[in-house]
Amino acid sequence: MADGANTELVNSVKDDRHDIKHAIASISKGERYLNRELSWLQFNIRVLEEAQNNRHPLLERLRFLSISGDNLDEFYMVRVAGLRGQLALGVDVVSSDGLTPAMQLEKINVLAEKLLEKQQEVWALLNVEMRKAGMSVLEANELDETEQVWVKDYFFDNIMPLLTPIAVDPAHPFPFIPNLGFTIALSLKRQSDGEPMVALLPVPSHLKRFIRLPSTSSIRFISIERMIALFFDQLFPGYKIKGSGVFRVVRDSDIEIEEEAEDLVRVFESALKRRKRGRVIRLKVDADMPKHLRKIIVSRLNATDDVVVMVDGILGINETNQLIVDDNPDLIFKPYNPRYPERVKDFNGDIFKSIAAKDFVVHHPYESFEVVHLFLRQAARDPDVVAIKQTLYRAGSQSMIIGALIEAAEAGKSVTAVVELKARFDEEQNIKWARDLERAGVHVVFGSIELKTHGKVSMIVRRENGKLKSYMHFGTGNYHPITARIYTDLSFFTADQALARDANKMFNYLTGYVEPIGLEKLVLSPFDLRRHLVGLIEREIEFARDGKPAAIWVKLNSLLDSKIIDKLYEASQNGVQIDLIIRGICTLRPGLKGLSENIRVHSVIGRFLEHARICCFGNGHKLPSRHAKVYISSADWMPRNFNRRVETLVPIENPTVHDQIMGQVMAANLKDNCQTWLMDSDGNFSKREPAESDDLFSVHDYFMNNSSLSGRGSAGDGVQVAPVMAYGLDE
Repeated sequence: MADGANTELVNSVKDDRHDIKHAIASISKGERYLNRELSWLQFNIRVLEEAQNNRHPLLERLRFLSISGDNLDEFYMVRVAGLRGQLALGVDVVSSDGLTPAMQLEKINVLAEKLLEKQQEVWALLNVEMRKAGMSVLEANELDETEQVWVKDYFFDNIMPLLTPIAVDPAHPFPFIPNLGFTIALSLKRQSDGEPMVALLPVPSHLKRFIRLPSTSSIRFISIERMIALFFDQLFPGYKIKGSGVFRVVRDSDIEIEEEAEDLVRVFESALKRRKRGRVIRLKVDADMPKHLRKIIVSRLNATDDVVVMVDGILGINETNQLIVDDNPDLIFKPYNPRYPERVKDFNGDIFKSIAAKDFVVHHPYESFEVVHLFLRQAARDPDVVAIKQTLYRAGSQSMIIGALIEAAEAGKSVTAVVELKARFDEEQNIKWARDLERAGVHVVFGSIELKTHGKVSMIVRRENGKLKSYMHFGTGNYHPITARIYTDLSFFTADQALARDANKMFNYLTGYVEPIGLEKLVLSPFDLRRHLVGLIEREIEFARDGKPAAIWVKLNSLLDSKIIDKLYEASQNGVQIDLIIRGICTLRPGLKGLSENIRVHSVIGRFLEHARICCFGNGHKLPSRHAKVYISSADWMPRNFNRRVETLVPIENPTVHDQIMGQVMAANLKDNCQTWLMDSDGNFSKREPAESDDLFSVHDYFMNNSSLSGRGSAGDGVQVAPVMAYGLDE
């Protein structure tokens, strides 16, 4: 009887789960998922909103405006270019939310136009505030006599020799305008016979867009187009100016790689040249430009009407970052100097002894990236180190990492570097690094064409007491010293030999296509990362169905994998409490009754760019809890990260590191009420406002003023630093 009852109960549970899955599958894609591209534009709207956040200093608000311009350019160069390419080829691929390329482009243009209008409104607002603060971007008629003399000398000494007026007629074909090229177009009339002429003045990209004028009493700039316009008569003597305007070209900058390419370096060098000559994806034209002149430009650039954008304001909004000066410290963020982990100091700077004593995490940018440099620099100079294995995705133009690898190879150590050539917009720099490394004797591997190596792993093999011991660094961010000062990321240092064995299998796969079988702890894509995450979500579903606490916390840059999203919907319907901290794209719809009412989506936008990927699973307990399963990762939850990239998911087992990542980093992000946006089921965001009884809490301010747990060392003994947030740990 009991066995029959148990069987009936099991079947009932199975039926319930089947019903939930069936209910989810029956909902149309458009109702289940948001559009990826529109979600990205919503993210950029949040960035732009920070330009109006009065909690930020004035010039930092200007920086957010500039970033929104850069973001939008890249979005068109890559994402919109891809959709236009599909449209041109007649490829009717439907997005996860059920839209064709044409439908997506129509919606994108509507939202992007609103974003452009908002950018100009914000620029006008900031312009007024800057003038009140003693900073001005001048019109030509605002120059005083002294400035007029200075501008004239500056123009003839520094600009005139670099300008090349180009007539547009049958004898002078329309010139090639490069990607992001900024050009002045003029309609002229020859004074001698009244003959009309159209001419172009391409502005060299290395010239500053805004030129600072000499002034001791205030900060005054003039834009280069305004300065050049003052001297049209010198550039076109004998002609009368009938009209003029500026335009800016955005070209297709995505790269397609031939599947059968044998020499990746040669292929990428060729592709980079093609990128510079890509088709016009967006043509921004000054609204004051005469109509007939605009028609000529559109025609000669082979641009279609739907890529033309009339701008009533300033073109190239991203270049306003040139106006950010440090003359007035009150107008920028107070400089922040990252802390150096005390644990490393305890061992007199010996990074290997520090790691051998205990795993620890360095929390960038609050803690110094110099620790990562030390890890490789000490390895290069340590006679007991015999091998170094390193992945390189983005390393920057002045990388100490590259220098350390070269030094190690020249010292006779075995050094392997997996250099990813497909790091978008860093391909050229990575080709240079690859050649420098090869010349030094480093074994350079480019991976495969099908997969992008996105995992951030460094492995040092050291001979100790007659045996080999490995020391590992797993990162959520790139080995890039500049971004490490503005991106929030985690650097995990460990001497866990099981993780080391797994990492070595990963490197063997990257260098020799040897599939990593029998991994002990590390989870890798493209093999089983998605499956493993689905399994962890299913465990939380089982806890919920058994009446136990069930919770998931996830922090990512982007979430848009439909299989994972459907599993999160299933978890929500079973009562699992889910908090997602998604900085950028999120195609999941939170808060829908009967589907996702137990899912909340937060987005933190502020001084630093949230970049770390973290996931916590309650494991039968409320979060935060020392019983939870905690992981850091290099991967966002996107199809490309699961299917076409080599990514890592690293379990965190050390108790102090576990508490730091979950009870500090994740809890602080969830507690923030100064920089957090909350998402509704339509994909719109509203700023999280603190309740009247709540104190203001900024996650960025908190970590700038509190030490982390795992890097403390003896100097932190007996001092309660960076306590777990108000949630409290569930023992």
